[in-house]
Amino acid sequence: MSHTHRTVLPSRIEGTVLLESGERLTPPEGWAFLPAGDAAITRSVKAKGETWVVQVRKGRRLMSKGIWAKEEHILASQKEIEAKRSTPEYGRRREMDLARRESKHKTYVGDFYTEVVKFLDFHPSYENEAARLAEKITLHATPVGSGTVARTERIPIAKRAEAAVIAWMRHQTTAYDSMSIARIKGKRREVRRKLAGKSVEILKAYRQGQELTKNCPLKKALA
Repeated sequence: MSHTHRTVLPSRIEGTVLLESGERLTPPEGWAFLPAGDAAITRSVKAKGETWVVQVRKGRRLMSKGIWAKEEHILASQKEIEAKRSTPEYGRRREMDLARRESKHKTYVGDFYTEVVKFLDFHPSYENEAARLAEKITLHATPVGSGTVARTERIPIAKRAEAAVIAWMRHQTTAYDSMSIARIKGKRREVRRKLAGKSVEILKAYRQGQELTKNCPLKKALA
């Protein structure tokens, strides 16, 4: 049976929520709030009946803060999931899942590192610099849950590696983090595009095996 799961916004007044229109609502009597964090319990509660899903927008992403639902449903789901997790079978399956995820992650990290090195395409005389830079970028970009471009599956891994290099360069070799950028639509994108061009120019010296200047920002970042 499908149930209604209404999307609402958090409210500054405890025990209430907001609609998109700004209208304030109080959850029905007998309802309680279940904070986000345990997907299994949340799914179980949703399967039992109607809920109000409290969400906030962060950039382009919608983040769940938790759900309002009948307190009896929340308590029942918590008891059910706790009982299921206490069995030896669940423990063994959990260990196998974690091992499989860790193996998959290690493989991805290795593949991503390789793609970064390919994109850098440094001259053989800068082979060590390419390895160090790829390691730094991979370490920063690949952690699970980091939210970086390296964790998206919407674009090919080669494009993810390219975007990760440019993003790392923007933060480590330019004054981007301390810039005061006008809050005009498209302005930040324009600034990033210009800085990306500068990053490509910096990389060109390494790709062509040129002698580096004393003030090379990438040389300083790798030091």
